[in-house]
Amino acid sequence: MLGQLFTSPAAFFLELIGIILAIGIHEAAHCYTADYLGDPTPRALGRVTLNPLAHLDPIGTLMIIVTGAFGWGKPSPFDPYNLKNPQRDTALISLAGPASNLMLAVIFAVILRLTGTSFVSDLLASLIFLNVNLALFNLIPIPPLDGAKIFLRTNPFRSQNSYLWLLLILLPFFGGQSVATLVISPISNFILHFLI
Repeated sequence: MLGQLFTSPAAFFLELIGIILAIGIHEAAHCYTADYLGDPTPRALGRVTLNPLAHLDPIGTLMIIVTGAFGWGKPSPFDPYNLKNPQRDTALISLAGPASNLMLAVIFAVILRLTGTSFVSDLLASLIFLNVNLALFNLIPIPPLDGAKIFLRTNPFRSQNSYLWLLLILLPFFGGQSVATLVISPISNFILHFLI
């Protein structure tokens, strides 16, 4: 879902770097936001850095190499008890990751408009697609995705058990692929229409 087919080893390698960068920036954004909001946990663990190596999960990285399209980083550590407003700040920390991917997509889109090489243009378009869909996928309100943390912190029905039961009731009516098609694809296409 998050990647596209690669036409050459060079394209595979460059987009692999793009995927690692996207995941690293995503996790770094969580850590920087937690640090900014007063939690020393990510800084104490060396996670307040833009170095993607600090944010890569061994199994998630292996999945990136094997699939070239899917993987994950280390969960970003933070302690809500160190936050001034745990409910609001947890939602902001969770939102920072997807927001960073959307910002990356916009940056790549600006570069795309300035370049004329077809290979570079194709690569940038693929990275824009990757970051937009990574952001939208993480906003799905299903644990352990960021969307669940945002939803559970900002909606009036905050019981996680009740929320999970609601998911169990509703998801069978759609199915995994239909959820992605009905929710992510239209929003993704709308955003990509302006960026590519």
